[in-house]
Amino acid sequence: MKKFRVGNAVIAAAFFCLLSAASADETSEALFIEASETSRLNFAHFNGMSGELYLPEIMGAGVAFFDFDRDGDLDIYLLQGHMIGPGKTLSDAMMPPKKGTVLMDRLFRNDSSPRKSRLRFTDVTDKSGIRGGGYGMGVAAGDINNDGWTDLYISNFGHNQLWLNNGDGTFKDITDKAGVDDPRWSVSAAFADINQDGWLDLYVGNYVAYDMENPKPCRSATTARDYCGPQAFEPIPDRLFLNRGNGSFADISQTSGITEVFGGALGVIAADFDGDHWPDIYVANDGMANQLWINQKDGTFEDTAPLAGVSVNRYGMPEASMGVDAADFDGDGDEDLFMTHLVRETNTLYVNDGTGWFDDKTAEVGLGVASVPYSSFGTAWLDIDNDGWLDLLSVNGAVTLFESHEPTDNIFPLDRRNQLFANDHGKAFIEISDLAGDAFKLSEVSRGAAIGDIDNDGDIDIVISNNNGPARLLVNQVGNKNAWLGVGVLDAAGKYHVISSKVALIRENEEPLWRRVHTDGSYGSASDPRILFGLGGSRGPQTVEVTWPGGERERWSGLVTNRYHKLRRGSGIRISE
Repeated sequence: MKKFRVGNAVIAAAFFCLLSAASADETSEALFIEASETSRLNFAHFNGMSGELYLPEIMGAGVAFFDFDRDGDLDIYLLQGHMIGPGKTLSDAMMPPKKGTVLMDRLFRNDSSPRKSRLRFTDVTDKSGIRGGGYGMGVAAGDINNDGWTDLYISNFGHNQLWLNNGDGTFKDITDKAGVDDPRWSVSAAFADINQDGWLDLYVGNYVAYDMENPKPCRSATTARDYCGPQAFEPIPDRLFLNRGNGSFADISQTSGITEVFGGALGVIAADFDGDHWPDIYVANDGMANQLWINQKDGTFEDTAPLAGVSVNRYGMPEASMGVDAADFDGDGDEDLFMTHLVRETNTLYVNDGTGWFDDKTAEVGLGVASVPYSSFGTAWLDIDNDGWLDLLSVNGAVTLFESHEPTDNIFPLDRRNQLFANDHGKAFIEISDLAGDAFKLSEVSRGAAIGDIDNDGDIDIVISNNNGPARLLVNQVGNKNAWLGVGVLDAAGKYHVISSKVALIRENEEPLWRRVHTDGSYGSASDPRILFGLGGSRGPQTVEVTWPGGERERWSGLVTNRYHKLRRGSGIRISE
């Protein structure tokens, strides 16, 4: 891999995961190229701002990578807004929909040609039968009926929708039958099998009670009219739905205990944080204490966040949490937490000790100062260069007009640049946004972010949704120059990905690399459930061990590198404790 031209030799030496023995004078290719236009991913979000400064217009929306047609490549779902109140439409000056455009969510089928190394997308929304006409906020992806076809849950400012994948390119709205609607304001949602009965359950994070008929006027520190913060409104409780296995869900929000504490949820993720092989749920709240719901294995949850050290930051202050992701960034086998926050706060990294107790290590690893100037939303752990260490993405966009750094004629001046951080062997992070290519020089109002291998070439790509702007597809240019191994962790019939499974890449004389099967996290977004291990220079046969939900373990050996493998439950060698 080529060496980067950078001004500071000390920092350049720290870009361990991106450098090679090439000449220091060579200029590298970009880490990512922006390919939305060339791939025909033609989508522009419309927030419908009317000059009344309604809070919902600055919050949307998320995005999903998922394979809806089971052809082996990732498709894209993008959420749309629309006019939400009276007033003169100011959006006409920026990103108006084309005349005659129907404002609704869009589904883009991946019609890429590997032989021609060409990315192409086709808008198949009309054919799919999806009519996502709500004011879109978030999307969750999962197979709710175990038929092998990925379904979608859409959260809105207003009624939510559950779209059942029919397996023939079309979807059916089963929201009412399933009993999973919420007419209030939902943002992020997560699928996880909380009772280990083999069916995906659904956690829905709800935000605040916002009254369009009587919106509150708010002002900035300069006394100028501005967007309100969440503290101006009452938070609303989240919802937890238990899958009955017959296409319907039971609302167990109250009996599970998750309504006892709540606070304007924006980010939600499910993972086993205490190492007992049962999925727990972490909720990132905007301006209020966060919750860590530990699964009690009897249909109830206990909020351990205050004692576990993940309720507030190291100074005892709640922060405006937006997005969240969990992964083993330091290679010790447990799930660590990263979440994004408001300008003048820092994004926060909580490091797990393996038992569900955490330390705020934001400052120690260098992630604090770089995030102070930004309000950040979507986030993801991803191994950019396939060196085996998870790097970090943060997508940014302001939420108040007061955040503008200088006078501007832009009537929606919330745009900011996005950020990438390289992982220095789990000990520190170094911002490498300037090396990432023109895509990271764009200044937009970014919200959702999803990750996955869009072109199946063995490295992680990114899709970003922008508020009142175009979607961006960032295609990785460097990752597959290192070796890699991809796995799909499937049920015994090979139909669906087994969410919450933990996957270890077994390495000789080194600690295993641990990853988790999931689609949730970020901000209102869903990602590729496949696992992609970066192998660095290791190109021989590989060994992978899967710990299934509940703790059963299997091992597969002799897996060929630089390709994807399907690991079906029961087809490996069972490992006894």
